[in-house]
Amino acid sequence: MAACRVLLVDQGLSRSREWGPVLETKGHGLTRVADLPDVAGLVAESYDLVVVHAPSAGESLSPFLSVVAAEEEAPDVVVVMDTPDAARAVAWMKCGARDCLMAPVTSEQVGLLADARAASSASGRGRVAGKTQIVTCNPRMEALLSMLDRVADSSASVLITGESGTGKELIARYVHGKSSRSKGPFVAVNCAALPESLMESELFGHEKGAFTGATGRKAGKFELAEGGTLLLDEITEMPVTLQAKLLRAIQEKEVDRLGGTAPVSVNVRVVATTNRDLKEAIETREFREDLYFRLNVIPVKIPPLRERKEDIEALARHFMARFSALDGRLVKNLTEDAVGRLQNYPFAGNVRELENLIHRAVLLADGETIGAEALWFEEGEMPLPTPASQAEISHDFKGAPLREVERIVIFDTLEQTGGNRTHAAKILGISVRTLRNKLNEYRADGSEIP
Repeated sequence: MAACRVLLVDQGLSRSREWGPVLETKGHGLTRVADLPDVAGLVAESYDLVVVHAPSAGESLSPFLSVVAAEEEAPDVVVVMDTPDAARAVAWMKCGARDCLMAPVTSEQVGLLADARAASSASGRGRVAGKTQIVTCNPRMEALLSMLDRVADSSASVLITGESGTGKELIARYVHGKSSRSKGPFVAVNCAALPESLMESELFGHEKGAFTGATGRKAGKFELAEGGTLLLDEITEMPVTLQAKLLRAIQEKEVDRLGGTAPVSVNVRVVATTNRDLKEAIETREFREDLYFRLNVIPVKIPPLRERKEDIEALARHFMARFSALDGRLVKNLTEDAVGRLQNYPFAGNVRELENLIHRAVLLADGETIGAEALWFEEGEMPLPTPASQAEISHDFKGAPLREVERIVIFDTLEQTGGNRTHAAKILGISVRTLRNKLNEYRADGSEIP
């Protein structure tokens, strides 16, 4: 794992004196400064992780965060707060902070944050555009990203297709980050989530009095994305009646607000995504062919995860590092058995399903390592017992019904924990509610509950 360069802003932060030895042991470096650097760009060039002690209420941290976040190779910025303040935390995260933590931050926590950043940089070859990182070792994905690097800095529309969970919005953000529009806004619209009655107003805006309830002028998403990128997610869910107006907005670079008297010029790059077969949607007259050709200037088809299995381990390690840091866990290894199970799983939900699986595994892992027993695949009712549990179960299960095996494992685990259901549920990798339901079933069958 590559070293992480850590910058601590404010030497007086509680317990921060303990950080240096721990970070050094892990191979990371720590630099301390008393105040925010005057030139934020130098921070992006010199550091991978910046930990900032939150300033007093009268001082502003947002300008520093905004400048750092705009850098091509932006570091992760974590703000440490002495007292809870949700409004300030939300504002800082909107400006580019990765997270806000409550003081004191332990050396173990900052070590995990540094590990996560280092692992994130080392996972796969991948690419980075601003705050967007694409982790991949797959030749097809590498070729796709290389193509996007060449065309990103243009005004051409991009049409991204692929199954649900493959990372279509991530690719859209990558295109934005690689373009000269990267300092402008990135505005995303989920066409499937907007009612037809509201979609036109949301996209193109309205004037006061345009309809009942329009008490003032409202700018649409096209205007809000001025100088940047507009993502139309699940474009095939847009009503056909509205597609003609969208086509005109893209071609003429102007929009007509509802109730407006004159068009409004817009300078926006449009990126659209869909998980449907567009040719089929055209044939069934659910999607306009002329709009398809207008959007499909740069076609991008993302392969499903099952077709790029070499990415599975790299992505798993990337998510493992991220969730270990976010959840304060010490998990940093994957066993060969775990990797094998991951690579043999079909992942119908693609990268999103893998991400959820690894998050569960980080929470279920025994110590610093994710083994095969911590992988709770959704088709199974519960994960396998942890190694510690398996070592103490000496029953011969050969030929036994699955229900009986399940009952024995649960009862043995309860005995190991002295009847503590919360602890037993944690070892089994199930919720306390699921455990309680199982025990009620066994009680109804006449079993004596431990």
